Amino acid sequence: MSRRRPAAAGVRQQPLRVLVIGGSSEIGTAIAAELVGEGAREIVLAGRDAAALSRSGATLRTRGAERVETVMLDATRTFGHGAALRSAAEMLGRIDIAILAIGVLGERGGLPDDIPAAIEVLRVNTVGAASLLMETARLMREQGDGTIVVLSSVAAERPRASNAVYCASKAGLDALAQALDDELSPSGVSVMVVRPGFVRTRMTEGLPAAPLATSAEAVARQTVRGLHRRSRTVWAPGTLRWVMLAVRMLPRALLRRLPA
Repeated sequence: MSRRRPAAAGVRQQPLRVLVIGGSSEIGTAIAAELVGEGAREIVLAGRDAAALSRSGATLRTRGAERVETVMLDATRTFGHGAALRSAAEMLGRIDIAILAIGVLGERGGLPDDIPAAIEVLRVNTVGAASLLMETARLMREQGDGTIVVLSSVAAERPRASNAVYCASKAGLDALAQALDDELSPSGVSVMVVRPGFVRTRMTEGLPAAPLATSAEAVARQTVRGLHRRSRTVWAPGTLRWVMLAVRMLPRALLRRLPA
């Protein structure tokens, strides 16, 4: 069960300044759009696809964002992360909420046929995302407060052979986010982990929907509720909290027999 933090940047500051890392992400864009209704007026979208960032920016403007800027950033080029994020912070003046929405799905299954592609999934989801998380945390610690929303996955909770590499990649990021939240809390910086289940997006298009499948917009609403509650962990949908509590208790021998 999520614990409540005693003090953290919530969603009541006016006007909110928001950074979306992985700015073309459907879930990241949906969260930013939801935050526009909470007072977000200035948003920076960071990512590597200029056309996709432009489309996300147009969506946010139609929702009421007054200013949307973009910063070019590649998750796998960690040497440039610090400079790119500082550029975003200078555009905004400060970062109230940063949404880390970096992730690729990759090949499903256990031992991958394409091992170099599997390594790339780890490079993006774990190494790249971790670098971006730490650089963002450093910036927020310097400014003295702020909240980082990390899009993890229910897959981080219990690895399955049906998606071994993706599970491992998200588990690494999830663990780092939790540990950094504990470390940074005294400095006024918080890290909130969001663990969605199957979300109907471009990334999952063509895959059979899992039980409790949800939408990017529903994840966004759940995330903003979590910010209001100052939660440490958000499940989307909320029912997954209890499902995964049961799954975590299953012996591996039994878990192997469950359908993928």
